[in-house]
Amino acid sequence: MNKASDPRIGKRRAALEVAAAYVLILSVVWTPRPLQRFLWIVAAAGIAVMVWRGFEGWKPMGFTAANLGRALWIACAVVAAAAIAVLIATRLHTLRLPPGGPLAFIATYAAYSLWTAVQQFLLQSFFLLRLLRLMPKTAAVLAAAALFAAAHLPNPVLTPATLLWGIAACFLFLRYRNIFPLMLAHAILGIAVSITVPGPVVHNMRVGLGYLTYRPHQHRPAYGFHSSTQP
Repeated sequence: MNKASDPRIGKRRAALEVAAAYVLILSVVWTPRPLQRFLWIVAAAGIAVMVWRGFEGWKPMGFTAANLGRALWIACAVVAAAAIAVLIATRLHTLRLPPGGPLAFIATYAAYSLWTAVQQFLLQSFFLLRLLRLMPKTAAVLAAAALFAAAHLPNPVLTPATLLWGIAACFLFLRYRNIFPLMLAHAILGIAVSITVPGPVVHNMRVGLGYLTYRPHQHRPAYGFHSSTQP
């Protein structure tokens, strides 16, 4: 049998890449500065190489115009949910908006939105697609969502939220095979949590070591995959 067509080669490689990428991600989440900055580079480069070596085209990874219109309801539903959260936070006096109006809001959350897009890519286009080579669809979805949520430990708000979003997003990705609405929805959800949940409760969206080392009134997180400039 030709080794290139041996399905066991694909499964073995998929398992190794899932394990290696996740170890790299956790090393960033749980390592203090200044070593963390170096590990960011290592993790980004390592995952980029794995994506390049296993590249099967943009469309299988969800970067396509197909089903975009059909899947836009996802982002619309998230906008509605975020609006409700803002109304509740306004009544509870927990709403935290950056001063300076709309332009300041965009400047504050532009980089964060880009990072949520990267996270969505990792969840669906990297981990889920590889896990589908190793196990049935439902098991792959649950495994991908569990990995996603575990990377947000020990944050008691983000961990369950990312587990639920991870499950929903993976099933929606498999239905529509378009990642753009999911990226948009993720950014909206993250921003909604950031501006409606008090910083001391969500530790300014920190995870991993950054969550444990959080101190109130710090404006920028030292660690973790999530960031907020809110106090």
